[in-house]
Amino acid sequence: MLSRFVSGSIRNLEREYSCTVRLLDDSEYTCTIQRDAKGQYLFDLICHHLNLLEKDYFGIRYVDPDKQRHWLELTRSISKQMKSQPPFTMCLRVKFYPPDPAALKEEITRYLVFLQIKRDLYHGRLLCKTSDAALLAAYILQAEIGDYDPGKHPEGYSSKFQFFPKHSEKLERRIADIHKTELIGQTPETSERNFLQKAQMLETYGVDPHPCKDVSGNPAFLAFTPFGFVVLQGNKRVHFLKWNEVTKLKFEGKTFHIYANQKEEKKIILTYFAPTPEACKHLWKCGVENQAFYKLEKSSQVRTVSSSNLFFKGSRFRYSGRVAKEVMEQSAKIKREPPEIHRAGMVPSRSCPSITHGPRLSSVPRTRRRAVHISIMEGLESLRDSAHSTPVRSVSHGEAFIPRSRSQATDASEGTAVISDEAYSPLDSVLPTPVTEHGTGELTSSRQLINGAPCSIEEEKESEAGTPTHGEGGDFDAREGAARGALGEVEQVNKFVLSVLRLLLVTVGLLFVLLLLLIVLTESDLDVAFLRDIRRTPEFEQFHYEYFCPLRRWFACKLRWVGGLLVNK
Repeated sequence: MLSRFVSGSIRNLEREYSCTVRLLDDSEYTCTIQRDAKGQYLFDLICHHLNLLEKDYFGIRYVDPDKQRHWLELTRSISKQMKSQPPFTMCLRVKFYPPDPAALKEEITRYLVFLQIKRDLYHGRLLCKTSDAALLAAYILQAEIGDYDPGKHPEGYSSKFQFFPKHSEKLERRIADIHKTELIGQTPETSERNFLQKAQMLETYGVDPHPCKDVSGNPAFLAFTPFGFVVLQGNKRVHFLKWNEVTKLKFEGKTFHIYANQKEEKKIILTYFAPTPEACKHLWKCGVENQAFYKLEKSSQVRTVSSSNLFFKGSRFRYSGRVAKEVMEQSAKIKREPPEIHRAGMVPSRSCPSITHGPRLSSVPRTRRRAVHISIMEGLESLRDSAHSTPVRSVSHGEAFIPRSRSQATDASEGTAVISDEAYSPLDSVLPTPVTEHGTGELTSSRQLINGAPCSIEEEKESEAGTPTHGEGGDFDAREGAARGALGEVEQVNKFVLSVLRLLLVTVGLLFVLLLLLIVLTESDLDVAFLRDIRRTPEFEQFHYEYFCPLRRWFACKLRWVGGLLVNK
C-alpha cells in the first residue's frame, strides 16, 4: 500500500511543475501546474490573482536559454514552448499598449499600465524632453509618497529615486519643485491618470524596441505601437507607417520585410536584418499580432499568416485573441465594485528603486556631472515636434485608433523626426526578461563604458556613431555599402533558386505518390472497401483496359529489350 502511494505521488510530481511569474511591481506569483497545461491556464491564474478583467492588453514573456525573448502563446502547451527545464520563470508585461491608457475602464488596469510605462521610462525606452521628464517623474513621486512634507522629505529627496537611466542635478531640482508646488492634493489615482495622459502623447509611447540593422549595416530599432510601425535610427524616427498602410510582414532567416501602401498608391518595401533567425521570427510574430490587434474590426477577421509566398515553405502563425475594438467594447460592459489596489510604492523594486533604497548610484560622479552637461535627459531637451502624424490622446474610443498630427499641416510621414539629440539606445533592448538582479550602478554605468573604461557622453556618441573624420572613411563606407548591396543581390538569387528547387522536389514527390496509388489500385489484391468501389466504376475499368494495360505491356516489352541487350553484351 505504501509503495503504491509513493509511486503514485512520484507520477503526479512528474506530471506537474512549478512556474514563477514576476509581476509588474516586481512581486512574484508562484504556482504548480500540470505538464500539459496551456498558456491560457497560467494567464487566467495570474489575472485572477490580480483581479484583472481588462486582461487582453497584457501577456506573459519568457526568455529561452539563448537569451531570446518570446511571448507565451496562450493556445499552446507551456512545456512545449519552453526550451529549458522546469521550474520556469516568466514575466507579466503589457503586450498591447492601450491607444488611450487614461480612458481604461478600471483603475487596476490603469495602475498596471502605469507600472509598465514607469519601467519603460527607467530603461530608456520612453524618450522625452527634460520638461516632460520632470513632470512625469513628479507624477511618480506624488503617486508613491503623496504630498510633499518637509518633515519626511529632506533636501535632495528626489535624488533617491531612480526614474531614468541617468539624472542631472538640474533635473532633480525641477522634479522636486513640481512635486512641492504643482501637484499638492492629487491622489495616487489622479497622479497615475495624469502620468498616462502625458506619456501617451510622447513619440516613443508603446515602443518595445527590436534591435536590427538596415541594408547598409547601420543599427536601428524596430517597434510596433498602437498607431503603426516605427523605425528609430540614431536620434531620429526615420519611418512611421500607420497600420492601415502596412499590407504585409515577411521574414526569411534573419531578413525582415515590411510591405506598405502610402499616399497616391505609393508602394514601399522596407528591409532590415535581425541578429539571429530566432530574433527575426519573434519580430515577425510581434508584428503580426500587433497588426491584427490594432487594425482589424473583429477577431473573426483574423487569418493565418505565412512568412513566405510559397505554401510549403516558411512559418505559419495566427493571432488568437480579441482585437482592440472588441476589448474596448467589452470593457464598457464591466459593472462591478472597483477592486482594491495594493500599491507598491514603498516596496523595493529591481527595476525602479524607491526612496527606501538609500542614495542613488549614478553612472556619472557628481563632481563630473556639470562637465558632462549632455546627460541622457539633458540631451533630450532638444526634442522637437515633427511634421509626422503623431499620436496624441484621443477624445473618445472611436477616435482612439486615429493618430493625429500635432500641427495641422499635411501628413509628412516619409520624412525623419528628431526624437532626441542622443541616439536612441534603450538599456533593456538586448537584455533578457526578467531583468536580472544587478545593482543599479552596474546597469546605468553600462552605457558609459567603452572597452571597459568610463567615457563622457560626447565620447559615447562618437563611438556609437562610428563616423570617420576623413574622406577616406567615407569612400570606404561607400565601397562597403556597394559590396553589401552586391552580396544582397547574390543572396536573393540563391534564395530564388532554392525556392524553385524546393517546388520541383515537391512536384516530383506528389507525382511519385500518385504513381504509387495508381499501382496499388491496379495491381494489388488488397480487398479494401474504398479500393473495391473505385475498381468497380466504369471509368476506372475503361482506364484500366484501354490505357493502363497497353502502357504496362509497352513498358514490359521495353524492359525485355533492354535486358536482352545487356545479356548479349
